[in-house]
Amino acid sequence: MPEDAANTTGQARDPDGTGRQNGNRTMKFTEEHEWLFAEGDIVTVGITTHAAEQLGDVVFVELPEVGDEVAKDDEIVVIESVKAASDILAPLDGEVVEVNEALTDEPGKVNDDPQGDAWFFKLKVSDMSPMEDYMDEAGYKDFIG
Repeated sequence: MPEDAANTTGQARDPDGTGRQNGNRTMKFTEEHEWLFAEGDIVTVGITTHAAEQLGDVVFVELPEVGDEVAKDDEIVVIESVKAASDILAPLDGEVVEVNEALTDEPGKVNDDPQGDAWFFKLKVSDMSPMEDYMDEAGYKDFIG
């Protein structure tokens, strides 16, 4: 995720300061507390600040392999904390084109910057239409109360 896509409060922000959706850049949120940042046909995926707070201290992250083909709702990331273990589901069909290897060595980064440097993986997506099913930031804030 571009370094300017999350602010210091941990809330996702508009990557270029002009609106949540601008040209081929879109930020969305899932009911499973994932954030999705789409730039063209590449979607970067991580968990929200809310999810990181609920998990507690993250101690282990297992990432997919670059080149993996995934379908929506496939279990793609395993994350373990002192409180719980959780699976992160693929939000879209696509091919994993990059993973954040730093999280393997330093899983605690998920707690430090969940909506910034602690993204999990990037998918190359051919059909972006399912992105419309996800919430914008205002909808996500309402969802979590």
